[in-house]
Amino acid sequence: MYGDVIIDISLEKLDKTFQYEIPEHLRETVQIGSRVVIPFGNGKRRITGYVVDMSTEPKIDAGRIKPILGVSKDSIAVESQLIALAAWIRRNYGCTMNQALKTVIPIKKKEAGKEKKTVTFLLTQEQARDELSTLLARKRHSQAKEKLLRTLMERSTLPWEDITGKMQIPATVIRDFEKNGWVRIDAERAYRNPVPMTLEKERPIVLSPAQSVAVSRITQDMEAGRLGTYLLYGVTGSGKTQVYMELIAKTLADGKSAIVLIPEIALTYQTLMRFYQRFGNQVSIMNSRMSPGERFDQYERAKKGDIRIMIGPRSALFTPFSDLGIIIIDEEHEPSYKSETVPRYHARETAIARAKMQGASVVLGSATPSVESFAKAKSGEYTLLTLPDRISGRTLPTCEIVDLRAELRQGNRSILSRRLQELMADRLQKKEQIMLFVNRRGLAGFVSCRACGHVIKCPHCDVSLSLHRGDVLRCHYCGYETRKPVVCPSCGSKYIGGFKAGTQKFEEVVRQTFPMARVLRMDTDTTRGKNGHQEILDAFRRGQADILIGTQMIVKGHDFPNVTLVGVLAADLSLNSSDFHSGERTFQLLTQAAGRAGRGDIPGNVVMQTYQPTHYSILAAKDQDYEAFYEEEIAYRELMDYPPAAHMLLILITSEKEEEADRCAKALADLIEDKAPQIRCLGPSDAVVAKVRDIYKKVIYCKHKDYEQLIEIKDRVAQTIQADAGFAKVMVWFDFDPMNQA
Repeated sequence: MYGDVIIDISLEKLDKTFQYEIPEHLRETVQIGSRVVIPFGNGKRRITGYVVDMSTEPKIDAGRIKPILGVSKDSIAVESQLIALAAWIRRNYGCTMNQALKTVIPIKKKEAGKEKKTVTFLLTQEQARDELSTLLARKRHSQAKEKLLRTLMERSTLPWEDITGKMQIPATVIRDFEKNGWVRIDAERAYRNPVPMTLEKERPIVLSPAQSVAVSRITQDMEAGRLGTYLLYGVTGSGKTQVYMELIAKTLADGKSAIVLIPEIALTYQTLMRFYQRFGNQVSIMNSRMSPGERFDQYERAKKGDIRIMIGPRSALFTPFSDLGIIIIDEEHEPSYKSETVPRYHARETAIARAKMQGASVVLGSATPSVESFAKAKSGEYTLLTLPDRISGRTLPTCEIVDLRAELRQGNRSILSRRLQELMADRLQKKEQIMLFVNRRGLAGFVSCRACGHVIKCPHCDVSLSLHRGDVLRCHYCGYETRKPVVCPSCGSKYIGGFKAGTQKFEEVVRQTFPMARVLRMDTDTTRGKNGHQEILDAFRRGQADILIGTQMIVKGHDFPNVTLVGVLAADLSLNSSDFHSGERTFQLLTQAAGRAGRGDIPGNVVMQTYQPTHYSILAAKDQDYEAFYEEEIAYRELMDYPPAAHMLLILITSEKEEEADRCAKALADLIEDKAPQIRCLGPSDAVVAKVRDIYKKVIYCKHKDYEQLIEIKDRVAQTIQADAGFAKVMVWFDFDPMNQA
């Protein structure tokens, strides 16, 4: 047995591994992630390194490979745990060990804050005078040494910068003094704090009975050493964040650290301030807008124990806490928790794997849990805890559905229904605020009838067909094709085609309809600056606008007490994406949007405009009835063998030559059918976007209830590609239980 060992954990050195033999007596002990003692170089130098891979094949002449000397007796370093997690990611998501390592050890280069060095004089005045006399007795002596010695006799401590800067004394002189035992050099790194401010402490809060039950159940399990995964399912405004903070306080009291994952889109100043006000300087954050140096500083602070709580999106999961006690994933249903780049890991499953390795608990929170998580809670794999009511006895908003087909029949061609216009006029008169949510998910590609709402779907996969050039409709799961109809096959109407509208168009209509209203728009165009999101949200919170129009970024976790009306424009657009998640995404978006209304003392209203008013996801969102939605959705998933009823493996084949991509995709599909007939295989077919930058893309979908069977297929495909020169001109990628279509 041989082990690949890395000596340096910094990202630039991860590619550089050294192979060592694993002696017989260490084979039970050494595993991936182990910290080992190895001989290094030509001499007898002993150093420590980390095993990142193991194999039975030597990479060089076996006679030249040195043996591992032993396993380090030191306590397990956090790097060992992260390397073991990287190995888990490689196996479960299909990537190289190096790709996994660069994900879990995301330290680029040492761009940390500068070290502050202090030089302290160690000699007594008498010893100093003797040394000065000896120095001056020489015919030719160093003027710099004399100058430094005289200064230190007057001031026993000096900053390094003052000596090398103002005094212009070379660093070599200071080092000579250190070698002589005259001075001591102390270095302290100045780490950047992303929130350097003084904060008011949060006022003590009294938990509701449901919140208390949730906190008690989890803390009792933690005290008893029962570490599990909990699904905290609470309606919008039920106080999930307060539960998180009580659990974090308990974790800190036990001497452990906490990671809180929040979708980047919901990582708002308002959300973060609640944690800072409760826990102060023990908290740090991670987000995509921070520089590499700022990120490095936060990782170093975590390793040193200067911070105990890390808040951030997916990447914060790999914060190097060696004493991790709890991982909290807020809005656990968010698709952004699934990486869209290799390795395509899911933060939820990876968090559970890390928690098991480190003896920590995992809490998943959502008002609209993912179908996968709720299914596991139903089966008992997760513990289900519920918060059924809003805090302070506030009522959920009153929701109503407006049928846009009826609006069209009655002559209203505006994108604002008459009912929504009526309520908007009322709120503007009362000086209350309005949010208009533009549901743009799944906007491109589908074909529907504006008269009856019928959407053209695949007869084999029950997802909408995507419109391509030449009026061709195509399914991106199985490859089925048909022509775009001229009239609606359901009602015969000529009002059939694609639907396109953006936030800018909606803003124009709103300004024309309500010229006196102050309108803000929040989308990718208006939030390009570093603080673009925050500036718009702060202006709205301060009452500088009456109406806020935006895409999904306005419905995530925001709390505006004066918002009493939410309008959902084209609520069913996300139903029409060619993706089996479309019903779930629609329900989640509508429920989250509705949850922004009535969070203050005044009850709220929600208007959902749709061409499909009888769809189960829209009806369930209107009633905020997750259980009703889940029962319909899980039946559909079981019928079609979609997750969580079965698991899916997406194999993506890319090449600069279409015939090569096509040939290799067919060869892999034949291989799977031949070697694993129990696997249901769909495709190969073109990807959603079949060609990008002259690269052709083909996809194969594999389905099976047993995840391990799909891992075996992934491994067999990877081995075939490596061994067969016929695959030299293609790239192959894997994605397990994909959240979005390739």
